[in-house]
Amino acid sequence: MEAFEQFVALAMETEGLVVGGATRYPFARLTRKASHAETQTHSYEVDLVGARRDRLVLASVKSYFGSQGVSADHLAGRSANRAYNARYTLLNDGDVRASVVAQAAEQYGFEQEQVELRLYVGRFAPGRHEAQARDWAASQHVGGGPIRIIGAADVVAAVRPLAQRTAYRDSAVITALKVMEATGMLRDPAGGHLA
Repeated sequence: MEAFEQFVALAMETEGLVVGGATRYPFARLTRKASHAETQTHSYEVDLVGARRDRLVLASVKSYFGSQGVSADHLAGRSANRAYNARYTLLNDGDVRASVVAQAAEQYGFEQEQVELRLYVGRFAPGRHEAQARDWAASQHVGGGPIRIIGAADVVAAVRPLAQRTAYRDSAVITALKVMEATGMLRDPAGGHLA
């Protein structure tokens, strides 16, 4: 599990979800060969799966802290650069996402209306990319509703209270927050300490 995914998994757990790692789902598509009909099967990865009695969450996680960030055009599949669009196929290809939602619902015993597709973003590209990405995601209907986009600040806000507890939990994320607090490097927005 990638480092930012560990933060996201903890944030998902605060919602009462049991969270598991990456799961791949196959999808067969007709190729563009003119001479004969041929299908090609690719598998698409859901980075994290979260479940509780009433909901199944399929999460795609893009940290992009060391890059320009998530671009709204790539996310929506509108860029001329198909390779960048392909990074978000699970989200921007209606046939793929419908297939993945159906397969996941069947695998875990949920109705498709109980499935939620989310994108967790560490960093957005500068400018209006975050607003445009959120607008696009809100316009997409998948499973039980629109695609939810959750940013890094929301993830940290959900996880920080876990570091305030005195109970021990073997988590690199929680330990990192506690170390930063103990050394005075982590302050809350009001200027005080974490705990």
